Formats: sequence, structure tokens, C-alpha cells
Amino acid sequence: MTSTPTPDLRLDALRHWLERHADRLGLIPDSLAPVSGDASFRRYFRLQAAHGTLIVMDAPPPHEDCAPFVRIAGLLAQGGLRVPGILAQDLAQGFLLLSDLGERTFYDALRDGLSQDEAALQWHYRGALRALVALQQCPSSDLPPYDEARLLEELAVFPQWYLRTHLGHTPDAAAEAALADVFGLLAQRAAAQPRVLVHRDFHSPNLMIGPDAPEPAPGVIDFQDALHGPISYDIASLAMDARTTWDEARQLDWAIRYWEYAREAGLPVPDDFARFHVEYEWMGLQRNLRILGVFARLSHRDGKHHYLDHMPRVQAYVRQVAGRYAVFRPLLRLLDQAERPPQTVGYSF
Repeated sequence: MTSTPTPDLRLDALRHWLERHADRLGLIPDSLAPVSGDASFRRYFRLQAAHGTLIVMDAPPPHEDCAPFVRIAGLLAQGGLRVPGILAQDLAQGFLLLSDLGERTFYDALRDGLSQDEAALQWHYRGALRALVALQQCPSSDLPPYDEARLLEELAVFPQWYLRTHLGHTPDAAAEAALADVFGLLAQRAAAQPRVLVHRDFHSPNLMIGPDAPEPAPGVIDFQDALHGPISYDIASLAMDARTTWDEARQLDWAIRYWEYAREAGLPVPDDFARFHVEYEWMGLQRNLRILGVFARLSHRDGKHHYLDHMPRVQAYVRQVAGRYAVFRPLLRLLDQAERPPQTVGYSF
């Protein structure tokens, strides 16, 4: 007996919405084709129009809210960043029609060999670093704060989903207390930094390859979760990219170049790079502990097992930083207990 496909009611509603704008914007609704989804409920489509292609975002309420995307897109555009223009919107239904920044992300280009062309790699990443400095100069004090409480709250996914669910390891009372101390140090240190607009995922999948001349102009996407928070967060995202492995020499190169550009722009980074290096490494440790928990949750709860492909890279970033500072030795001991031998729980390939 053949089963009947489940109707996609949101897709039907999206097509109807596009039909209403077709004449005004020269849309060809029948050309709608999926581009990608992401770790959230959002999904994206590409659409043919009279003067090229456009992007459609489907962000279903109540799971998603398009209003922050619209607001932050305006802030970034005013700051000179290359971000999607909003051609039509229906916030109640969760539909946005956007300009198309192209088909190649930095992540795509790196998989296609960009990392083997040093001149091209430097060209595009210097553009990304300058874009980050421009982003951090955008007004953000009205955005939700990325404060100590939120930083601590984010870290809860690490013991819950990575240690217990993914590795099947339940820390004893002493390890739990030591982990809480580490979390507290990381959150306090990050919260004490000067605050700017924080993209929160400023890395290769969310940067679009831009025009080659006269200057590199990467497109910036997926910024709807931006907050007002620690200045080192986004350079940690870029230098310790969860999707692309950079060795320590390359991480240091990106961080030094960013620090120089930030100082030139008058951003409140420390005068001493050695101090800034510690700040962004500790920030990166907070982020990567959270990412381990998030990737485990995406696999075990949501069935998105491909995120586990990136887990060894993130594990290496965690150990890189934790191994450099004596205060994180309890974290290393816990990781040694939990990760050896590696385990998979709850699914099989």
C-alpha cells in the first residue's frame, strides 16, 4: 500500500504569498527551489525573478521570529556591511523575500580548495576581519545583553547533552563542582570584556564570497541572534571555526590582524595583544564547550547526525585552550575520563 505524502502547508502558504508579490517584483513562483535549512526551524529557497535570483526565508512562528533579522539587517546595512536586502516581508507568517548574495559561502570555497591558494585565502579573510570590525562599530546597546547569566546558561548543554547523553558519562560530585568553577570563570571573564554587537556565528558558513575588486566585500548572513556582548566572541568564532580546522599559527594570524584593525578603528581592545590573546582563547573555550553540547543535542534530539562530523575539530579546540592554562586542568581530567574510549549512544550509522 502506497502512503500519501504529508502536505507541506507552509510551502503552500509561501507560494501563495509569493504570488501576491509576483507582478510587482517580477517573481517566477514556480521556480522556487530549496537552498538549505539550518540548525533551527528556518529553511531557505532560491527564486528566479526578472533581474536575477532572490532568496526566500521561511521562519515558522512560534518557533522563529523574523523581526530580529529585519532589525539587525538594517543596523548592519547602515554600518556598511554587505547583508541581504529585504524586498518583502510578512512577519506574522514568518516569510521574508531577500536579495541574493550568491551561492558560495567561505565554507564552500574552502572545501573547493581556497585554503590551498594562500593569496586568495588572505584576500577573503582580511575582508572578513574588516567586516567584523565594521560590524562591531554598529550600535548594539539596545540588543539583549550577552551577560554572565546568559553565558552560564548556554554552558548547561555541555554536561547534559555532550557528557551524559552523547558520551554516557555522569560526572561525580567533585567533577561537577570543578566543572561549575570552570564555567563560572569563563562566564565572569567574558562578561567583564567591553561589549559590542556580537554576531554569535561569525564563521565560514555564514560568510559569502564577495566581489574580487576593488576590495574584498564578504556577505554576512544568519545574524538574527545577535546580542550586545564580549568583544572577543566573534574573532574566536572565526579563528576557531567549528566547520573548518585552522592550526594555531593560522588562528594567531587571524587574531593579530583583527586586533590591529580593531585598534585602528578605535574599538576597545586591550593595548597588549598578549592580554587579548588570553581573552579570545577563554572566550573560544566557552563557545566550543557550548558547541559540543549543541552538536550532541542536534544529533540525539533532532536526528541531525551530520553535526557529529565536526565534533572532533571542536574537541581539539577545547583541549588546545584547556591544556594551556593550569586553571582548566580539572576540565582536562574530566574530558580524559569521559572521552576515552569514545562512545556513541542512542543511534547507529
